Amino acid sequence: MTEISDTGTGRIGWLLHLLRPLLPPKIRRDIDLLNTPVPPTPTGRVSVETDEAVERLQQIDHIVVLMLENRSFDHMLGYLSLEGERDDDIDGLSDKFDQINRSKSGRHEPHLLDRTRFSTEVEDPGHDGEDVRDQLAHNNTGFAANFEEHAAAYVAKHGGPIPDPGLVLGYYNAADLPVYDFLAEHFMVCDRWFSSVPGATWPNRLYAVAGRAEGSHDDINPPLYSLPSFPRFLDQAEVDWRWYSTDPASLRMIDPAYRLGHHERFSFFDKRKLTARERIPGAFLEEGPSFLDDAANDELPKVSWIDPHFKDAHMLGPNSNDDHPPEDVTAGQDLVLTTYHALRRSKAWSKTLLLITYDEHGGFFDHVPPPPAPDDDPKFDRYGVRVPAMIVSPMVPRRSTARDSEGERILFDHTSIIKTILLRHCLDGEGRIPDMGKRVNQANHLGQVLSEPRVETADHSHLGARMAEWRSEWAAARFADPRKKAWRPQRLTELQDGFVRAARRLREAGLPDRHP
Repeated sequence: MTEISDTGTGRIGWLLHLLRPLLPPKIRRDIDLLNTPVPPTPTGRVSVETDEAVERLQQIDHIVVLMLENRSFDHMLGYLSLEGERDDDIDGLSDKFDQINRSKSGRHEPHLLDRTRFSTEVEDPGHDGEDVRDQLAHNNTGFAANFEEHAAAYVAKHGGPIPDPGLVLGYYNAADLPVYDFLAEHFMVCDRWFSSVPGATWPNRLYAVAGRAEGSHDDINPPLYSLPSFPRFLDQAEVDWRWYSTDPASLRMIDPAYRLGHHERFSFFDKRKLTARERIPGAFLEEGPSFLDDAANDELPKVSWIDPHFKDAHMLGPNSNDDHPPEDVTAGQDLVLTTYHALRRSKAWSKTLLLITYDEHGGFFDHVPPPPAPDDDPKFDRYGVRVPAMIVSPMVPRRSTARDSEGERILFDHTSIIKTILLRHCLDGEGRIPDMGKRVNQANHLGQVLSEPRVETADHSHLGARMAEWRSEWAAARFADPRKKAWRPQRLTELQDGFVRAARRLREAGLPDRHP
């Protein structure tokens, strides 16, 4: 059994703490980070009903989670109910009156967007707790009015024109999201996957990893939290897992037990895209393989979590691929396709489940009101806004949506990820899983949508050609006029700013550049 040790520095840390008032501010910050108390691992266990759905889950050997940023279901997948013909009834966009918003500037309704990338941060809608409350007012009809107010406040501070408030009711379709359209055709869409918190990015990512937040619906900056995470139980059960990223892994910012050490559990997603500063030290020290290497070499761990690239430099190409506005959603499509292709060509594919979802809605319109949520904390008694979610596996029916045996939609939220992983890998002989709180205990798990394995033969080579063409447009900028073709350096979004600050703190405290 693997023990989780404190990241403090023992007697040296105690001595530094005494000397702290005499030291420079930067060193004081490092000491505070190094001496963050590691919260204890929960010791309780809770009984679960081991039915056929749990038994089907045992056929899955590899669970892969890819969580992107800040888009709603209607914004990304709502078009499925408007275009094409599907046998199932996806609850997406329509021409119903309840999908109309009003603001001071007029009436706004869902419309197809004419661009895959927004212009500047002013077009990044508000999504903190107060914003979401306003957006959900009057049966989810406050999105445009909230965006208008949010954008006006940004313009008053930074200047520039106020964007169209109806932007948040815009949506993409198959032409914009070819990878999602392919996956929706061949695998499963979840049209009742809600974010866990009606609020910002980090509280939702906390729920996805720890089953709860740290008391707020909003982010802190830098996002350095202190909660026990589900990987602790995988370590206790000696289950192989790995966190793949480009930046320092988000898990390091959530659970101090993994803040600066356990390097064997962290890898890059694709080392071929690293900067020289990251790549060269790793090469000399024989840095471990990336996700793409593990999938190709039949060394995929039992549980994989993939962080997108959160930060963006926009020099000769798009670095960020997390889908956070104003970034180009085509970059997110490229990341999803790269992940799917690696798994589809791996030997592990027949027993793999890939979940693609988003942390929260990012202020974009969705017409389904979030229902009440069970929770130990009464401040978190409602789910957040519905987000895109797809289950990709040869063990889900083709062209399907998540329904129970009675044909009813199954409600998921991010704690469903934890519940699924614990049921698959941490179920003891008495039918119990670790107790990570009421939200996790009562969450639906993904075993409920699994069926008999099927042979999946769909050809996705046309998608590779599409993404190669998109990437070539960026490469062409090097031989044309980079001043016109490449994106101008822009103000970091709040998420990116927080991530940069947290990454800097981790590096200063001792996390080597060669480790994500």
